[in-house]
Amino acid sequence: MSQEPVKYDARHIQMLEGWEAIRKRPGMYIGSTGERGLHNLVFEVAGRAVNEVLADRASSVEITLMPDGGVRVADDGPGVHFEDGGDAVGPGLEALLTRMFLGVIPVSRCYPVFSDCGVGLFVANALSSRMVAEVQREGVRWVQEYARGVAVSEPVNAGPAAGSGTTITFWPDADIFTTTQCSFDALAERFMELAFLNRNLDVSLTDERHPSEPRSLRFQAPGGVRDMVALLDEPSAEILHPDIIGLEREDPRMAGTMEVALRWRRSGQQLVRSFANSRPTPGGGTHTAGFHDGVQAAINAYARERRLLTATDPDLGTDRIGEGLTAVVSVKLEYPEFEGSTRGVLGNAAVRACVEQAVLEHLARWLQEHPQQAAAVIDGIIQGARGD
Repeated sequence: MSQEPVKYDARHIQMLEGWEAIRKRPGMYIGSTGERGLHNLVFEVAGRAVNEVLADRASSVEITLMPDGGVRVADDGPGVHFEDGGDAVGPGLEALLTRMFLGVIPVSRCYPVFSDCGVGLFVANALSSRMVAEVQREGVRWVQEYARGVAVSEPVNAGPAAGSGTTITFWPDADIFTTTQCSFDALAERFMELAFLNRNLDVSLTDERHPSEPRSLRFQAPGGVRDMVALLDEPSAEILHPDIIGLEREDPRMAGTMEVALRWRRSGQQLVRSFANSRPTPGGGTHTAGFHDGVQAAINAYARERRLLTATDPDLGTDRIGEGLTAVVSVKLEYPEFEGSTRGVLGNAAVRACVEQAVLEHLARWLQEHPQQAAAVIDGIIQGARGD
């Protein structure tokens, strides 16, 4: 049986643009159509409001899970202009809701990489059955409604404003998602994490879906990553030393800042959490490598200076030093470089030496200034090493 050759040319190419492309392949934009993708939708919308606080244009963010399945995200900033050019920075709200701005909107290392995808309000709008944008600005309340990414009306003057701010309320599309019920606990964990990593952030999360059992949490962490270490250590009463050792430093060599906190427990596995631009890096990277290098150098130098190690003793290894160690390593970079498609490993080469130097200098100084606590740390490490 003869077969004719299959012809393929430009006529076979299907062009999808805008909201149609997003709704056709939602997983490309938010990772999945399950619960993880649903939460990414919340994070995309909340990210804009969070950045308003971090830029000192607002003081707080409120996220509410509503009884009808909607999610409301509100900030108390000056209110974003609907039209382009209304504000000094970035496009207007209507443009953000209807156009893709990947890599176009100016960002700063101060702003977190909030969701897994970083695709903005347009994607959230396209994947919502309904979205209502409300702006209170200069005494006027403006409202605009969308359906599956398409504007239902022009922005409407809805009367006088009671204050100022921007509120986005959206209803995830049940035709897209396998579930439209967000996990309060999963959202709370990420918002709490962001508060630890951005100490001037004030975020509240409220669940109104069950009127008889409403839940509300507020996240603020003036102690930064030190507070995160304290929380991670909370289940254990076996703290080796009371001080949480912490440092903050800016280093132009890596075009960014670092914040590190650490403390040893009497025993247990090493627990090191790492972040780049507020994004979790479960695979570590150059920032965690630099951290371990610095800790190892400081501990070995102190132990040899105090003759707690003999000339024939080998250096204490990172595995031994890390037993019982709780630490958080956070860097914020102008140009973060992630390895792999999941972006879970930081690859900026300059970061390793910068973090190593900062940790070495700060930990060495802490050991010198706190001899009793230093003795407890070093003795515990050496005894454990000799007992292996």
